[in-house]
Amino acid sequence: MLDSVKIARRQSEIRQNLAELAGKETPSEDEIRQMETLDREYRSNETRYRAALIAEDTERRDAGSELETRSTQEWAELMAGFEMRQVALALDEGRQLDGQTAEIVSELRSAGGFRGIPVPWQALEVRAGETVASGTPNPIQTRPIIDRLFPDSVAARMGAQMISIDAGAVEWPVTTSAVTAGWADGETANVAGPTTYATTDRAMSPDHNLGIQMRITRKTLKQSGAALEQAVRRDMNGAMGAAMDQAAFLGTGANGQPLGVITGAATYGISSTAVAALASWGAFRSAVTRFMTANAAGSPDAVRALIRPELWDYLDSALISGTAVSEWDRLVKNIPAGNIAMTNNALAAPSGTPSATSALLTTAAGGVAPIFVGAWGAVDMIRDPYSDAQSGGLRITALATMDVTVARPAQLELLTGLELEAA
Repeated sequence: MLDSVKIARRQSEIRQNLAELAGKETPSEDEIRQMETLDREYRSNETRYRAALIAEDTERRDAGSELETRSTQEWAELMAGFEMRQVALALDEGRQLDGQTAEIVSELRSAGGFRGIPVPWQALEVRAGETVASGTPNPIQTRPIIDRLFPDSVAARMGAQMISIDAGAVEWPVTTSAVTAGWADGETANVAGPTTYATTDRAMSPDHNLGIQMRITRKTLKQSGAALEQAVRRDMNGAMGAAMDQAAFLGTGANGQPLGVITGAATYGISSTAVAALASWGAFRSAVTRFMTANAAGSPDAVRALIRPELWDYLDSALISGTAVSEWDRLVKNIPAGNIAMTNNALAAPSGTPSATSALLTTAAGGVAPIFVGAWGAVDMIRDPYSDAQSGGLRITALATMDVTVARPAQLELLTGLELEAA
């Protein structure tokens, strides 16, 4: 029992005893001494009661913060024990899942239907600190698998927020009205009349399925051992990251692809400015100024830029006349280098005569991400038991459902026609 509760109960008993003694018209000396003793104890308990409340409040705060983060910590610890190797062996040999992997799969199955084995998104992360056994002595040792090259993910660096959706479509109402304040013109005049508060819904629907097929030979299953766990995770992570990045920016909106931010700039209502001149810091400065005047950014360092490597090459070689300062130096002086993402995957290659490229600028106004990437449920891992049956191989299909949308078009701007050579 808490000390404050014990003291409160004792105070109640003291008040009851004092009330009985105070009701006597002619109390005896013993009763008078008893009232004095109870009165001193009551005053002392008041001080103890306040001290107990202060101490217990601190304990409640500590316990409250622990309880708030306990579920997240426990889920992260549970995910850390998920083994992709068990999924591969279950699909290949029919081996039963056990431990934390079985618990997570059971939890995911109860949340939604899957044809194969559901795999959480967190399991595709490359986990730091994992080691792979070196194996038994052998004249020939197979070293860890060398991964393929994938482009770095730029969606997160551009401020995109990935949202996990259980089922159904999700939409966000975004304010689009221009409600303004007005002064009353005189003592009896009215203030500005009522204006409409309007919103536009930004919806994401589960209409776009991304699939990956992985063919694992029998030799790989026998040769790699525990290394297969990391190899499968890294390969799937890289392939899906590359496809998601490309779809988020260059998705056509047709043939099953979501509508990307750059391809669908007109549909989303994103401002697109045709520079049609040699690329320079001046073009970016004008776009940053438009962000600031639209209240989308408070300073240049709040803006993120997505560019092609060819644009960096040109800007770094374009020196200001009579100086050793390049256009790139002027750019990174105002927009931090950490806010600039270079990609050859999320932007189309330079084209045209003269050769020109595009750049995308974003900002997170009011803490709202400029781009939302929605992922439905978990990754569904399905085994094809027939295609590679003759060779004893394992073919796995990973299916993921996702969509892309833009929250506020004012938080993005597309610059086109940034020329990389003179006409």
